[in-house]
Amino acid sequence: MSIEETHAKPLSSTRTGSSVADTSTRDTALLSPERRRMFVEEVTWRSRVRKFNRRFFRGKPLNVLGVAVIGLFLILTAFGQPLAQLRGDTYTPTKPAIREKLTGPSAKHWFGTDDLGRDVFTRVLSGAKYSLGVAALILVFAVTFGVIVGAVAGYGGGMIDELLMRFTDLFLAFPALILAIAISASLGPSLRNAVIALSTVFWPWYARLVRGQVLAIKSRDFVEAAKSVGASGKRLLLRHIMPNVVSVIIIQMTLDVGYAVLSTSALSFIGLGAQPPAPEWGAMISGARNFFRDAWWFITFPGLALTITVLGFNLVGDGLRDYLDPRSVSQ
Repeated sequence: MSIEETHAKPLSSTRTGSSVADTSTRDTALLSPERRRMFVEEVTWRSRVRKFNRRFFRGKPLNVLGVAVIGLFLILTAFGQPLAQLRGDTYTPTKPAIREKLTGPSAKHWFGTDDLGRDVFTRVLSGAKYSLGVAALILVFAVTFGVIVGAVAGYGGGMIDELLMRFTDLFLAFPALILAIAISASLGPSLRNAVIALSTVFWPWYARLVRGQVLAIKSRDFVEAAKSVGASGKRLLLRHIMPNVVSVIIIQMTLDVGYAVLSTSALSFIGLGAQPPAPEWGAMISGARNFFRDAWWFITFPGLALTITVLGFNLVGDGLRDYLDPRSVSQ
């Protein structure tokens, strides 16, 4: 084969690829504006999904494990109790069966029974609704209030910033769990009051986080450019600043789910959260502590469910931090 033929082949393939690209471009140009917009959005959406799969899942088994754990417990949150009761009426999470109390794991009772003969497996499945549901409520209230306070303080500056941040410091002056215990005890022991108490101690961290991000972003060139063309303060905050803060909030929320679950279980453990016979994991561990030596399964399986749930959210939080961090390098 001659040198001219050798060099001609890559040139031919390049021209072919170029002609295909030109044809695709001409075909896209022939589309109506609406169809063209839909085509561009579909391509953009697919490229984003591929980028997410490449940077979040590929070669990162811990991220895959975390997503699998969260997916499993979300399913249990929605369908755990109905699935458990498919085995029969005797597997109701709050119905006692004294004759079968403290029975070890078996084919009939996979996780054994508690001190009242209730099936521990059924109660663990039903408890996911309490732990994860309450954690979601806590974060919704805390993030909503904290983001509003932090955004107003960071963008407003001056006296507004001073007043809002000194108000925030009042809550940060106390250890979070101690303050939650004090608030919950003063309101009375119940799951609703536990949500109020934990939401109160969670929002200051989001206020501080968002304020710091807003202060850093509002001096950027693109914000100054938008301001120079007459953009209002509301538009600057909502359209130019806050979209750049969302990724940080998402990362912090994912990491805080585990802490919210642990805090809810801690309040239930000392009697300030969910009350018997609710199958909340912290309350189950509290009731099982007196039977640890004779009935190891009674305290082990609720503790494992709590540990695995927190681990799953922490793994996903770390993965999202690596994915959304603009300084990370895509492989």
